[in-house]
Amino acid sequence: MKRAGVIGGGAWGTALAQVCARAGLETVLWARERDVVDGVNGAHENAIFLPGVALDPTIRATSDFADLARSDLILAVAPAQHLRSALQGMAAQITPGLPVVLCAKGIEQGTLKLMTEVLAETAPQAAPAVLSGPSFAGEVARGLPTAVTLACPDEALGWSLAEAIATPTFRPYVAQDMIGAEAGGAVKNVLAIACGVVEGRGLGRSAHAALITRGFAEMTRLAVALGAQAETLAGLCGLGDLVLTCSSPQSRNMSVGLALGAGQSLEQALAGKLSVAEGVASAPAVRELAARQGVDMPICEAVAAILAGEAGVDEAIGGLLSRPLRDER
Repeated sequence: MKRAGVIGGGAWGTALAQVCARAGLETVLWARERDVVDGVNGAHENAIFLPGVALDPTIRATSDFADLARSDLILAVAPAQHLRSALQGMAAQITPGLPVVLCAKGIEQGTLKLMTEVLAETAPQAAPAVLSGPSFAGEVARGLPTAVTLACPDEALGWSLAEAIATPTFRPYVAQDMIGAEAGGAVKNVLAIACGVVEGRGLGRSAHAALITRGFAEMTRLAVALGAQAETLAGLCGLGDLVLTCSSPQSRNMSVGLALGAGQSLEQALAGKLSVAEGVASAPAVRELAARQGVDMPICEAVAAILAGEAGVDEAIGGLLSRPLRDER
């Protein structure tokens, strides 16, 4: 593998383009925004979504999907709710067997589909893989040590992809369970909003730890119901990503929760944010998917209710604390 195409010029897409370039791949970054394309090509910086990070000068940006046609692998990093349209735009360039690594974390609203299902519908000829794990875009782009899960049902292809994008500071661990990797990435964003609410409301570190732990149980229950292996969720794409996203205001999702916990409205919490907080869109989809699967996810339900204006923060917290006692499973 010599050439990588990256779909999505946001912070995470730009960071992964940086990873690919550092790994020695000829890298083309597709971005919708003209200013991003011009900035990456001219100043070697994505001043809109990843300001202050000097990008590898070999990265070439474009707004034409045809420029990704010669890629040996594609990293699809468009936000979850926009991934379908991005893949539809790219579909003509995806040759049979071309690896498409899905890097968006979420569940599609309306269809309740995981990103692998969206890929199967838009480009069934692709060879799917999922990349997920504890990784802040700015840290990855600056070359700070990061480890992630790279899940691919074709084990040999998974190893080839891992070897192609690995660098001394970016370490992919190979797995085969794409559903587990996807479910972990989607649910942790919703739980990060809940952890932000706890912090914003000043409920203490004990409540924060309890929420992460019980949230992990919810994440695992849903993933297993969808066909995942429970041990996948104990890895980087589940527990690892959950710990990072629920523990730092750098997390876009946690920052939304912090604002809600401090008394702001959802509109105020989202005001001025250029990057997408995937958990806001995924929360109602997670709630609906859990109901369809018959999975109990009270924390995610509470987050969805707050975001939809169905319950206030204190009402949602009170509802969780007044649930009947139960065994710890």
